[in-house]
Amino acid sequence: MQTSLNKRILLPLLASIVAITPLAIDLYLPAMLQIANDLGTSISQVQLSLSTYLAGYALGMLFFGPLADQFGRRKLAIIGLSGFCFFTLILVFCRNIELFLLSRGLQAFFGAAATVVVPGIIRHIYEHETAKGMSYVSMIMMMAPLLAPSIGSALMLIWHWQSIFIFLSGYSIIILLLVMRYLIDIPITKNPNTGLNLFINSYKTVLSYRPARFDILSSMFASFAFFCFLTSVPFIYLDYFKVESQTFGILFAFNVIALMAGNFLNTRLVGRFGSRTMLYSGLILAILSASCLVVASLMHSSLVWVVVFIAPLMMSLGLMASNADALILIAFAKQSGTATAVIGTLRFGSGALAGPLLALLHSHDTFAFSILMFSAVVAILLCQWLQHLQNKAV
Repeated sequence: MQTSLNKRILLPLLASIVAITPLAIDLYLPAMLQIANDLGTSISQVQLSLSTYLAGYALGMLFFGPLADQFGRRKLAIIGLSGFCFFTLILVFCRNIELFLLSRGLQAFFGAAATVVVPGIIRHIYEHETAKGMSYVSMIMMMAPLLAPSIGSALMLIWHWQSIFIFLSGYSIIILLLVMRYLIDIPITKNPNTGLNLFINSYKTVLSYRPARFDILSSMFASFAFFCFLTSVPFIYLDYFKVESQTFGILFAFNVIALMAGNFLNTRLVGRFGSRTMLYSGLILAILSASCLVVASLMHSSLVWVVVFIAPLMMSLGLMASNADALILIAFAKQSGTATAVIGTLRFGSGALAGPLLALLHSHDTFAFSILMFSAVVAILLCQWLQHLQNKAV
């Protein structure tokens, strides 16, 4: 009974920790124009704060991943949430774009310290059913990008853009108090190395472990496909198909719900079939839906068909990402923090490539988006085929 009670408390808490990243990214999107006006700069400079956040987050993952394995998860979560809250409050008082960009980078850096601990705790709680726990957390966490733009717009109606960061700092304080009260610490195996050698040794251990290499790449390509969707969807729905902003919100929510559905399905079935089988199931669904999406793009099909094919593709991404991450974490029981840092850095690094690649293809319809999504799925198929050959040879 106690184990069940702990999971009911811990899973929403872990999801709430992870949710600080999508909240920090999506909450202020409706306020970008007003922020630019108030800080006396261009909206392109304010948009740069999104790239600054992603860069700060990636650096934070690289820095704090090995430290989570060395010093423990609970302590690092408290440090991370405290720093995130402090620099979020600094954003409220920014009066120039330079301080705003610096604060966003530091906000993300400390936010990474909090979120990097989550997969390791899930791995400890669920062990070989890690994919089930990852899916539960992902499913709950997906409420953040689903609701964040609407919350940001509502806060703008109440007061200025500063209210968004006041809300975010209040959220982080509440999560910090809950972490101090409820978050468990898990056993750690200290690395005998210190200083720079600690980081070199930790990353060498993870990156040189061949049995997990293709699963790491599969997770990266699934994330790349998701960032292609995030980058392309405003153009596809608003510009190409000319839908109203209210309709865009509904369609975007529908896609996020499909992603959540994939994670929910995984929680029901992964215990019976295992993570590898569920990853393969997601891959089959991805190949079918991505192929149909390419055909629909070539035929210049209507909005309905594009939406119909994107939904199962998003569901498949939820299945593949959760199970690939779980297989990686199972392989690195003692270095889960470092493994999470590798996954997170590759995830955001590959996501940063989505925009430039879409711009390079320079498509005026849905073809560039669909071909990149299809290419990512083919890359996952290749990785899993190589993984299968590797497992067979062992």
